[in-house]
Amino acid sequence: MAEDEFYPQVPVFDGFARLTDTALYRPLPEDWVIGLSDVVSSTAAIRAGQYKSVNVAGAALIAAVSNALAQRDFPFAFGGDGASFALPPGDAETARAALAATAAWVRDELGLTLRVGLVPVASIRTAGWDVRVARYAPSPNVTYAMFMGGGLAWAERELKAGAFAVEPAPAGTRPDLTGLSCRWQEFPARHGVVVSLIAAPAVAEGEAGFRELVGDILRMTGRESEAEHPMIDLARGLAWPPPGLDVEARASRGAGQPLLLRKLVLGLHSLAGWALFRFGIPLGGFQPRRYMREMVANADYRKYDDGLRMTLDCTPTLANRLEARLLAAEQAGIARFGLHRQDSAIVTCFTPSPLRSDHVHFVDGAAGGYAAAASRLKPS
Repeated sequence: MAEDEFYPQVPVFDGFARLTDTALYRPLPEDWVIGLSDVVSSTAAIRAGQYKSVNVAGAALIAAVSNALAQRDFPFAFGGDGASFALPPGDAETARAALAATAAWVRDELGLTLRVGLVPVASIRTAGWDVRVARYAPSPNVTYAMFMGGGLAWAERELKAGAFAVEPAPAGTRPDLTGLSCRWQEFPARHGVVVSLIAAPAVAEGEAGFRELVGDILRMTGRESEAEHPMIDLARGLAWPPPGLDVEARASRGAGQPLLLRKLVLGLHSLAGWALFRFGIPLGGFQPRRYMREMVANADYRKYDDGLRMTLDCTPTLANRLEARLLAAEQAGIARFGLHRQDSAIVTCFTPSPLRSDHVHFVDGAAGGYAAAASRLKPS
């Protein structure tokens, strides 16, 4: 099989409840590489009010790699304060360059340290772990990679210990972040609280107790009266000026372009966009109502990345029940978990073209989110 044919042939499933079905997952080829990033001291940065910057730093790597591959489909996962992806060996140098350039941009423009690395799949398997991938379609327009096998979690631990690191590029190096934006306001909880939840297997995904736990969580969160998509009502996130204007200006300005000038241009552009969305005004081939429907349908508020990750708008009562169920599973040696509560959710968008339907949207809690939840996870 040619190296660019593997991922398109991975089966696509559209029922999220099937995410622990191991038959849906395919092992990555031995000669592939895994790219990783995470923001150093992300929890402290979020406490300091830099939650938008932290999320954009995580999503930036996905945008940089996608643009470097001319938007070719590839497996990736957004983790709140970082991201991961997999590529065949022929794209390894492209991946390394994107990692280095993104780390440099995050350092230079956002004032954060983005730890990045490139890990051979063969090294993961030598260490006794695996990386298997499936493709989940939340809508007919996009698929998101689901990862299983423990290999990504192992690679992240190794990266934090100093292994497989890629050095940031020299100052002034910029990745191509075309399409990366963060123009939506926070989405306040409608049911009382936004929960960011991570549940990882203590032993293996195939263990019956963990599959039962995931099934219980999905059943508990399946009632719209108690839990729902945090972006189900996009009108709550429509406002101007956008809170992420400065970050988006830093992502989209050209080399040598003054930041103030780019913010002015982007501010006027975003004001026009706000009017189109607010009043549903079509412009050329752009249909704002359709885009908003697709945005909700395409969002990645549920995923599996060596563990279940969900950001949900839910009732405090349900949040308590979820935490109790997870704690019982942890005490039984079935799972490790982190659960963080906040008042709202945020979204970072990657839209290479507003005229296409395959735009993707990365959802997280607005006050710690996955980073805060992960800090509670006990070591595996």
